[in-house]
This record gives sequence, C-alpha cells and structure tokens, in this order.
Amino acid sequence: MGISLDSPILSNSAVGKLDTDLQSKKMLPNGDVHSCKVLHEEVSSAFRGSPVKKILSISETEEFDDEESASEDEKVMGYAAEIPITKVDERDKGTSDDWIPRHPELVRLTGRHPFNCEPPLATLMEAGFLTPTSLHYVRNHGAVPRASWDDWKIEISGLVKRPTTFTMNDILRFPARELPVTLVCAGNRRKEENIVKQSIGFNWGAAAVSTSIWRGVRLCDILRHCGVVSRKKGALYVCFEGAEILPGGGGSTYGTSITIDTAMDKAQDVLLAYQQNGQCLEPDHGFPIRLIIPGYIGGRMVKWLNKIEVTTQESGNYYHFHDNRVLPSHVDAETAKAEGWWYRPDYIINQLNINSAITSPAHGEALPVNFSTLQESYIVKGYAYSGGGRKVTRVEVSLNDGKSWILCDLKHPEEPTRYGKYWCWCFWQINVDVLDLLKCKEIVVRAWDAAMNTQPQHLIWNVMGMMNNCWFRVKIGITKSEDNGIHLTFDHPTQPGNQTGGWMVKSEAQKPAEPLIKIIETKVAAPARQIKLSEVRKHQKADSCWIIVRNKVYDCTPFLDDHPGGADSILINGGTDSTEEFDAIHSAKAQAMLEEYYIGDLVASKDDLEVELVKDEKEDIAKLVSSSGRPVALNPRERLPFRLIEKETLSHDVRRLRFALQSENHVLGLPVGKHILLSATINGKFCMRAYTPISNDDDVGYFELVIKVYYKNAHSKFPMGGLFSQYLDSLRIGDTIDVKGPVGHIVYEGKGHFLINGKSKFVKKVSMLAGGTGITPMYQVIRAIVSDPEDQTQICLLYSNRNEGDIMLRKELDTWQQQHENLKVHFTLTGAAPEDWAFSKGRICEAMIKEHIPEGCEASLALLSGPQELIQSACLPSLLNHKFDKSICLEF
Repeated sequence: MGISLDSPILSNSAVGKLDTDLQSKKMLPNGDVHSCKVLHEEVSSAFRGSPVKKILSISETEEFDDEESASEDEKVMGYAAEIPITKVDERDKGTSDDWIPRHPELVRLTGRHPFNCEPPLATLMEAGFLTPTSLHYVRNHGAVPRASWDDWKIEISGLVKRPTTFTMNDILRFPARELPVTLVCAGNRRKEENIVKQSIGFNWGAAAVSTSIWRGVRLCDILRHCGVVSRKKGALYVCFEGAEILPGGGGSTYGTSITIDTAMDKAQDVLLAYQQNGQCLEPDHGFPIRLIIPGYIGGRMVKWLNKIEVTTQESGNYYHFHDNRVLPSHVDAETAKAEGWWYRPDYIINQLNINSAITSPAHGEALPVNFSTLQESYIVKGYAYSGGGRKVTRVEVSLNDGKSWILCDLKHPEEPTRYGKYWCWCFWQINVDVLDLLKCKEIVVRAWDAAMNTQPQHLIWNVMGMMNNCWFRVKIGITKSEDNGIHLTFDHPTQPGNQTGGWMVKSEAQKPAEPLIKIIETKVAAPARQIKLSEVRKHQKADSCWIIVRNKVYDCTPFLDDHPGGADSILINGGTDSTEEFDAIHSAKAQAMLEEYYIGDLVASKDDLEVELVKDEKEDIAKLVSSSGRPVALNPRERLPFRLIEKETLSHDVRRLRFALQSENHVLGLPVGKHILLSATINGKFCMRAYTPISNDDDVGYFELVIKVYYKNAHSKFPMGGLFSQYLDSLRIGDTIDVKGPVGHIVYEGKGHFLINGKSKFVKKVSMLAGGTGITPMYQVIRAIVSDPEDQTQICLLYSNRNEGDIMLRKELDTWQQQHENLKVHFTLTGAAPEDWAFSKGRICEAMIKEHIPEGCEASLALLSGPQELIQSACLPSLLNHKFDKSICLEF
C-alpha cells in the first residue's frame, strides 16, 4: 500500500500542487529518458519554489531515536555540466538494452552486453571533480529494467512495526538530502591483478570511479517512519533487493545488506537516491531509485531498488556471498567453493580502502626533451580516495622506487559534512623538473588517510581481483622521434578492458600468468564451424550426442562411457542447450575438460535457444508408459514442476516429502538405481541436485523423498549449510519443485540382474557401503530385492553415520532384516554412541569391511554412496584388499 494522507503528514498547498503535477507526468513504458528529465524538472521546481516542505513525521523507536529535526537541503555546489546523449549506440542494437542512449567513448569491458564500462581516464579527469552522468562508470549484471515512475513500488518489511509499500511520490514527501559522493567499483584497477594471475573478474582499469551530486531521502528516516525495532528485538541487518533480472535459472535478482547501525546512523548519509546531478536517475544508474552508501564499495549500492527488509541475519542473496570479497591469495575458485570461503565473514568488503592513481602524464604521452623543457617543471597529477568518510590527508610521489618521497599538493573540492565525513575523491599534483624525470625510471604514488592507512608497495592478488591499491607506477622511457628529437614516454600499468598497452603487459619479467579459470582457445586452427540449432537437435542418442554450452557446440559421444555420473547425465541434455544445468553442477576443472570436445559455434541468437521439443519428440515422450501400462511422469528432455502434498518431520533434521504426479494414475517412471534431478533458483543462483526417491513404480500418483536438512552454522567448514536441503525444507504444501530424469548409470532389473552403463551383469551377492544420505539409492535397490519373493540376491549393508539419531530409514531397514534372511545390515557411528549400542564404532575401515562384508568374487558387486572422502580414502582401498576388483566397485 502507499502512504495515506491519514498518516502523520504536515500538508501545505505547495505540495498539493506537486502531487497534482506528478500525477500528470509519468515515464513512458519504453523507458524514454527525456520523459524522466521532464518529470524531474517538475519535481525540483516544486520543491525549490515551496517556502515550506511537506514532510512525513518520523516515528521514534525504542533505540534508534531521531537526534535532530529534519534540516533544509544543503546545496553544496553547482551540478556537473551534462553531455546530452540522445542516440542509441550501434553496439547496443539487438540487445535488451537497445532503448538506452549511451556515450560512445565509454570503454566497454564485457562486450556488447551486459553493459559494464568506464570512461577513458583522461576524459574522466578533464571533467573535473563532478563527473557528467553520461561518463559515469557503469556496473550492470544483466539487462536494465524498464521502469515507470508512477508504477514503481518500494516494499519495507521485516522487523518493523508498520510494514509499508511506498510509491515514488510517497518518497518525495520525506525530507530530502543532497550531497556529492564518489562511487568506486571494488574492482577498480583489477586488470593489474589479471596480468599477474587471472581472477574471476573482468578487466577494470583505473577509471572505475566517478563523482556525482546525489539527492534522495535518508534510509534512517524511512525506517523510523516504519517503526524499525531495536537491536535487542533482533534488528541487526537491513537487506536490499533490486529489480534487475539476472542470468541464471529462471530469473534472479541482485541483493545485499548492511548493518542496522550503518543504516540508522545519520552521520553515514545512507540515501535512497532518486536524482543524480540535478536530474532523475538515468536507466543505467538505477531509475527511478537506488541505494547510495557513501564511503562503501559500489557493489553494496543496489540499483532499481524495490525491496528493503530489516532482519536478524545478513542477506542470503547469492551475490551478497559470491561477490565483493577479498579472500587470501592462496585461495583459488575451486578452493573457495570446496572449503566454504565465500561464507566466512572476515573477508566481506564494505568500506573502500585508500587508493590513488596517476592521471598525468597520461598513458602513451610523449614529452619532448630539449633546452626549453629542461628549464621547466612538469606537473604530475592524479586522484586519491578513501572509505568510511576518512579524509585523504597526504599524497606522496617517489622517483626512486620509494627510497624517498615528495609531498604533493592536495585539493579537496568538497567541504566535510557536519559529522566531519569526506565522501569524495580529491586531487593532487606536484611539480617535477623534467631533468629529474630524465634521470628516473618511473613515477610512483601512494596516499594516506586520517586513520594512517596507506597503500602497499606490491600488488596483493585475490581470486576476485578486488580492492587493488598497491603503489601506482608510471614507467618512463626515452625514444627518438622521426626528426631525431628525444622524447620521454610514459606507460601506465595497463589499459582497461581488451585495450592493449601498459608496462605490465610489455614486461618480460611479468608475463601474464596462466588463468585461474582457463578460457581455453579451441584447437581448431581454421575458423570455427558454424552449426545450426536444427543440426544440433539431430544428435541426441548414444551413437552421437551433442550439447550446447554458452553458444558453443560439443560432441560428448567419446565421453559417455567415462562420465562419472553415467551416460544418462549427458544424454538427458543431448541436442539441447544445457548451459544452466552444466554450470549448476560442474566445477571449473570440468568446464576446462569440456573444451576437448568442442566442435563449433552455434548459429543462433539467445532467443533461438528456447526452441521447444519438436512435435514428433513430444509425442514420443507423451506416449511413454511403464511396464504396468500406466503413464510415466518423468520427461527426460524437460524440467517439470511437481506439487508438494505431504510433509512429515521424521527427526530434527530429516523430512519425508511427498509430491503429486500429473494424475492419480501416473507412476514416476524411474528405473531402480537411477536418480532424478531437482532444480530451483536459490539466493539468485540456479541450483540442481540429484536425489533418489524412496518410492518406486509400485507407488501410483506420487513420489517420495527422505531428505536430511543441513542447517546453517551446524558445521564450521560449511557455515551456510546445505542450501538445497534448506530450500526443500522451506517448501510449503502446494509449492512445486522442478524435476527432470531419469539419470544414472546403474539399473537393477531384478533377480540379480544389473544393467551397468548399458551392459548386463548377473550377481548373487551385493555389498553396500553407505554414509549419511547415501543410503537412499541403496534403500531403493534393497526394496526391489526384498519385495520380490523369488529374488534371492544376498545383500550386506554397512552404513556409517555420526550419531544414532542421524540414521535414516532405520525402522524400515530393521524390519526388512528381521523378515528377510538374504539381508544383513550393520551400522557404525563415528561420533558418540549410546551405552547399549550393539554395532560398530568409528569410521569404516578395512577390518570392519572384512568382518561384515563377504569377500569379492565374480558373482559379487559392491555399491558405494556417500561423501567422497569416505568412499575414496576408506571404502575403495579396503574393498580392493578384500578381493574386490575395481571394475565391480560402483559408485552411485
């Protein structure tokens, strides 16, 4: 809902006129920029012409009390001279942003789309203290939302007494605050890191920094109006979410959070901004409203803001954890994921660090050396900034690699806030004799702030390539011109994006290192083969299986037999675009391996990839029936939603979930031994996990899962717990989950007959070693054997858990063991065991296996399922020492 005039509002005639004018103006549905500016002129003139402002009263809270009355705007300086841009850049045509005019000189860092750019460094500095909006750096993760002023809503929820949905006109009724703020991307100067060793980010130069005058309302005023509760009652964080629809699994959004103390502190000037440099926000900068947190990295300042929630915990958004971190230098992408580094709180970035750069001499500049110039000095210039409102107190230049330093002249165009904060960059310069430049090899700069923070001498690499603030060095060379004149030439470390140049690139001593995540060039010397989508769709079978990943086509046929998850895991995606599913469950190493099977590029736009199954294929799938003659629910070519109809708590962390099939006559259609793939978008990230139902095709109209929920903070190594299991636990009756299948390389056909990677094998004895949730595929096979009176296959199960309460499906296993002589079950606990525990204690080991598992022979098979550490370090070596051949030890 919007704010009612019954709310505590001081009315006046000027604002009444403002409301009327606003209702007559709106941004066009196509996001036309001109209409936005017209709207702003109306808004600004109405405010400036009113002797009294109409303001919303700010309700007091128990703890976050309003310390002072709302003050009038503090006009700090004139706005930046704007550079009108009216034409859509040719590079944006054919993209989802083909309606947004953009400055043609901006350096694009990620190709045509999404739009990520910085201005040329020289152009940025020529603009001065305030950056024209059209030259302001841009960081977009996806397509820019098409927004309408009149239709926009900002929802305030969570730990507030009065949850409210504000319109933009509602926002204008709060006291306004206007001030200059410098925005900096945490990736500023990242290309220097990428030259040393490739990070997982793209190549920002030294111009991912811009300054504007921002106008908006204080976040603390909004939260007080909504009655934010105190810290004692749990209000510890404020979470933000924008409307930007991002790639990755059905649509996700960008979100993050800050502490409640930062949000409620007036000294921090956290704004919900709706104007930039005296105009409505441009689409690239968050129209109609965005977050501004002075002194923080740009990644915390959510654009296209539409949700604010006060919570007890920090944001769970994918980008809050997997972006804007500085991890230790030894941590690469694989290690960060495997060891849970993304979730460790010590490495999150909020405030900017101290940084500086040399802007003059410019890269590539040539200074003639002659009698005249040798009598003069050269002005070396640059910028500096710091975070948290800390003032840059000094900048120093060295001409001898830091052996001695010269103090520079500093210029702070801004005045400090009433709380003594400095939110903007500053400029520095120093006169250096040309003769001194002729004698030295480089110019080095470093800055200091009021907390005595300074820049490190050497670059400190991290996997995200963020917060690089080592000394900025400009190398000096001597060259001869065509007229035999001598020139000093200047080289900056790098040039942004894919631009060439920079002394780090040229240096033989610091050649680019091997990328962390290799972007492997294809081995095809000739131009890439162009393959149509219709051609790819013909290759769906085991004799020829092609897949598409990120518009590249791969022939995976040679890898079908070697794939750890079985051929089904590939065949299920044969002839289709499997980018989402591949990225969801594969590591960087697997992505590198995939390049061995590259055969060409897809000739199709992104929209062409959403081609439906051809008619004949759809009809074939629709006709699938089980051996009982009932229709099959699973579709191997498509993710289908299934509705949760029952949910039972079996223990504090184990749940039984029952999902309805398409009709009461359907069966799931899952062969015994195979799995299904469940998928969902969790915290903005597309996730997919394999699960084995405990039901089978004797169960009609539904399927069932038994899952173990891995909660947050239950294990120090994985503080976020199991995201997918927590998501399943959060499902309510009536919610759906997407399912695709079957997948897997093992099928039990009954009476000792297995089908392994399509090849038949008959066994008399099945040995099973399971850990934790790895029991579910074992349970499926056991159920099939004990349900058939004629099946005399011998089963021995050794099942490991931490505690007795962790044992899943124990009641069923115990019952079957009592009823069937061909089933032997033995448990072991690695943690504390009760006094009357009748089974083993400790990890599965060779002695335990030899005691409870029969020796291997030609008529036996070993099935393994559980944590990789258990399987690889304990189970497999012990089985090999127990006369099992490796070929008969199969992992689910």
